[in-house]
Amino acid sequence: MATTSEDKVREIKTMLPIGYELLTMREAEFYGDIVEDGSTIEENALIKARFIHELLSCEVFGEDTGLFVEYLNGEPGINTARYAGDHRNNDENINLLLSNLALSEHRNAHFKTVIAYIDIEGKEYLFTGRVEGEIAIIRMGEGGFGYDPIFIPLGYRKSFAELGSEVKNQISHRSRAFKDFIEFLQLK
Repeated sequence: MATTSEDKVREIKTMLPIGYELLTMREAEFYGDIVEDGSTIEENALIKARFIHELLSCEVFGEDTGLFVEYLNGEPGINTARYAGDHRNNDENINLLLSNLALSEHRNAHFKTVIAYIDIEGKEYLFTGRVEGEIAIIRMGEGGFGYDPIFIPLGYRKSFAELGSEVKNQISHRSRAFKDFIEFLQLK
């Protein structure tokens, strides 16, 4: 998996079916950083996957996720992890987003995840997952990571952080993309 996010690795590992094993970049002894300079999350997922595929010549998948808030014209979008700066601080990202929405009652948003998979021959595939919801007025819950304390999925009254990983991993953007990805691998 072409990511340095331990949180994403932990989450994905809980979704792996029996018989599948995940090798992280660190486990493959790659400790560098991949420059994500695409203009969409699809491009960034492909950039990560291509980089590791070229480096290791193996099957690989990269993942990128964005939070898109309607009132903010899609922000933070592709800058979700770096919304408050390149240092990727979750608390600062949440604080900035809540501040930018302070005067708005329109809080509709969605998360979108794209998984880019490259097989051993170099053929590329994309799998997309999306979940609709809204941004809470305040933080709710201690679980999860990233924007989980302020994202309330459609049909729920609790944030991802309050719902816990078992529920989140059934309904989230990442789980939807990953489910399609695994189904593809099982049919391949």
